[in-house]
Amino acid sequence: MDKLIPTVNKLQDVFNTVGQDEIDLPQIVVVGSQSSGKSSVLENIVGCDFLPRGSGIVTRRPLVLQLVNVPYDKEGSGAADSKPPPARAQFLHLPGKVFTDMAEVRREIERETERLAGSNKGIVKAPIHLRISSPDVLSLTLVDLPGITKIPVGDQPSDIESQTRNLVFEYISKPNSIIVAISPANVDIVNSESLKFAREVDPKGSRTIGVITKIDLMDRGTNSLDILTGRVYPLRLGFVGVVNRSQEDTVANKPISESLAYESEFFRSHPVYRTIQQHCGTSNLAKVLNQLLLQHIRDHLPSIKTKINALISQTEQELSSYGPTTAENGAISNSSRLLKAVTLFATEFSDSIEGTASEMSTAELCGGARLYYIFNEIFASGLDSVNPTANLTNHDIRTAIRNSTGPRASLFVPEIAFQLLVKPQIKSLEPPAQRCVQLAYEELMKIGLSCGNNEMRRYPRLHARVMEVVSDLLRERVGPTAAYVESLISIERAYINTNHPDFIGGPGAISELQRKMERKRKESSRLRVGGKVINGARHRSIDAEAVLVNAHGSVDEIVYDSNSIDPNEIDDRVDDVRGKARDSEHHHRTGSVSSGSQLRRPGSGSPVGSTSSPNGPAAHHGKFFTSFFGTSGRRDGLHVSADEPRVGHISVVPVPNRLSNLAGEGTTFEEDVVALSAQMSTDLTTAEQRDEMETTLIRSLIASYFSIVRKSVQDLVPKAIMHLLVNEVCQNMQNRLVEELYKEPLIAGLLQEDPALVAERDQCEAMLSVYKKAFAIINEAM
Repeated sequence: MDKLIPTVNKLQDVFNTVGQDEIDLPQIVVVGSQSSGKSSVLENIVGCDFLPRGSGIVTRRPLVLQLVNVPYDKEGSGAADSKPPPARAQFLHLPGKVFTDMAEVRREIERETERLAGSNKGIVKAPIHLRISSPDVLSLTLVDLPGITKIPVGDQPSDIESQTRNLVFEYISKPNSIIVAISPANVDIVNSESLKFAREVDPKGSRTIGVITKIDLMDRGTNSLDILTGRVYPLRLGFVGVVNRSQEDTVANKPISESLAYESEFFRSHPVYRTIQQHCGTSNLAKVLNQLLLQHIRDHLPSIKTKINALISQTEQELSSYGPTTAENGAISNSSRLLKAVTLFATEFSDSIEGTASEMSTAELCGGARLYYIFNEIFASGLDSVNPTANLTNHDIRTAIRNSTGPRASLFVPEIAFQLLVKPQIKSLEPPAQRCVQLAYEELMKIGLSCGNNEMRRYPRLHARVMEVVSDLLRERVGPTAAYVESLISIERAYINTNHPDFIGGPGAISELQRKMERKRKESSRLRVGGKVINGARHRSIDAEAVLVNAHGSVDEIVYDSNSIDPNEIDDRVDDVRGKARDSEHHHRTGSVSSGSQLRRPGSGSPVGSTSSPNGPAAHHGKFFTSFFGTSGRRDGLHVSADEPRVGHISVVPVPNRLSNLAGEGTTFEEDVVALSAQMSTDLTTAEQRDEMETTLIRSLIASYFSIVRKSVQDLVPKAIMHLLVNEVCQNMQNRLVEELYKEPLIAGLLQEDPALVAERDQCEAMLSVYKKAFAIINEAM
């Protein structure tokens, strides 16, 4: 057991050479208020006057004091009356130098304190290590801390209290520290700052021992018996009372041996303290501290050994991460190391994009996952935020329609107006697409910066040159990619495919316009039909009143009431009207269309299809719908021939039943157009209403076609980026790096190690050596 304290001292010396704080070694920490007698207690324990003295704060750096008992062999000295050798002192910062004059020791402590702490009474955390070897001391390890102070005096820093408090707590908060709380007897124990600090970190008092100083200075009739016996403030390790040297004795250089003799006589002859001599005296304090430290080391040494073993393993792994040293790499040629580093970089870059890298972040998206997010979240949201008609006013649309007709009057909405309006809207998709290219390029640059194995990071010049090559390669590919994306938008604008299967087309636009018109007439619920009213509910696909033309030229207006109707009566009425329409068609083909069979606008006597008014309402509406939405060619897969029926000079085209039929289920587009034409002739009594209908149709068509183009762009742009940018860079990166870097004159310069990394590796090697040495010291002691 006598090897335990020297073992801890050796461990302290080993760890202090590298400034290691991870190992919490067992030690005794002395804490007390300024002028509480700390220095006197330590000098009494050592038996030498070696600490600085003066007014104000004197101890401004922690003093780690190692006391080593050196047995004195009188027989080996050769003289019976020979005196023991003087105490020998050594400082850790002055290796090899031995002090025998304690006055020199005091002056060296003052010089070393001022060297770091300056002369303004400030304190620093860096400790001073002092070892004193003597046959008159017990083996101990003590840490003397600056005295606790409240108010700065002289040139002390204004925050001297917080500095002192932080320093004290840094030492006493360690679980392996035994706290020696110094309290003067002439101050009430309830005002003891040292006990207050100790209680905060050791509330149970399991590792705190109290020391009551200046007992001989108490007022007559008072004593510290209750405190020393633990009745006032109980501590598990108890209290010890001591008598300090007076200031007069210190100034007079009274030997400490005489002070110790006076202390022993004081407790032996005192009527109160002689009953508890085992709790009094410096010699008893030293013995108690020695036994406590031994037990403390015995309890914690196995855990210290385990921790050091774990640190050895951890440090070895860290050292291996720095790679082999230059000497170890001597057998490997520089060209081989360069080729290995370049290959690993290119592989790591590709693996990051594919999502197969060995080390990937779990805190944020990176690599290929980030590209996916750009394509499907950022780019898609950017496209969705583009409103196809947000920047088109009704005036713009009407102007485009009128400009497309030239000097002629606008009889219908020309198709060229639709193309003129939709092409600029398609152009608005280009900024989000180009932004997607730029984001992908930036993400690839980030991937390149994040890549770099340990072999690569050892050589900062190589890593910087690799990033230059990667940047050049990315810039070479981002240009063609952006140009191709631009061409995709230009391709979409070059040909407006109105025959696209997903395009709403003319029938769909008419249907949408019809629904809007019907919503405006919701309040109308009853009209007379040739003097006859039919009440009832809507039937089949009929959403509002249907306007039908009979064979005799009169207009039957059928209005369905929401109260009552006979469905059979509706069917009979619809069949009757359809029959009349077929008769009218027959008369038209035989050239026997009479004035009585001409279509008339409801509520007026003007014929809807009168030949005497070619630019009349019916002709106007007929040309609008049939010319803009097709008088020849295909609409929804149906070919229009010259043999299609014509009614009242209006060319009509049959369409699928996806239109909401006006006259009833199963009606033809001829009947729908005639009916809607009659409806609009009723509503469009002003030019403004007609303009509103035309702009509504144009907006509907633009929105439909824009949606088709947006889907195509959203699909093709990510594919173009992956093909022209991402895949090209991944496939050509290694070849480009080898081509640019694998040149003999450049290899030596590129493979120069980073000085900072070399310093870190050397530090790691030093720590590993310290841990192994400490582990060996513990093994010898155990």
